Amino acid sequence: MCLAWKVVHTAFLETSLYLPYIPGFLAFREVDPLLQLLNKVKQEQPQIYPQALLVDGNGRLHPRTCGIACHLGVLADTPTIGVAKNFLMIDGEGPLLEMKHVKTLAKGLNKLGDRLVLRGTSGTVYGAAVRTSDGAPNPVFISQGHRVSLETAIQLVLATCRYRIPEPIRRADLDSRAYIREKNQT
Repeated sequence: MCLAWKVVHTAFLETSLYLPYIPGFLAFREVDPLLQLLNKVKQEQPQIYPQALLVDGNGRLHPRTCGIACHLGVLADTPTIGVAKNFLMIDGEGPLLEMKHVKTLAKGLNKLGDRLVLRGTSGTVYGAAVRTSDGAPNPVFISQGHRVSLETAIQLVLATCRYRIPEPIRRADLDSRAYIREKNQT
């Protein structure tokens, strides 16, 4: 990551989530508040509207090949990249079998930028497990969301990592937790 990069905008939206978390259906629970935030930026500060979004979740690396990164990208008409901390099954194979297989193969990712292309039994490429930091033993799972190639997705994620998680996602996690803590103290 370019150390000269800095946060140019932070926004929070308090919302009520009415649907429970169901693995594989995250977009139906969380995409509307994300669209509200994006639309607000587009209307109020179009000069800083993102050229691409890193999404904390999957894109094509999803049981229906349409995770939250795909869903959000299509609705926002913005290039998106899915970045998941954990592996979700592909090609209908059980997550335990696939996770065990992927974890075994991922042990060979020894240095920054090493990758394991995740190809289903059909031969379809769904994404990649990528080592994003020399200090982090576990990879992240990168997949195309909308209007971006897998190679571009991997390069953008690597360009924004100081640690295992890309800095925009990491900052969003840290800043939102700080916002909630501060709000609960008042």
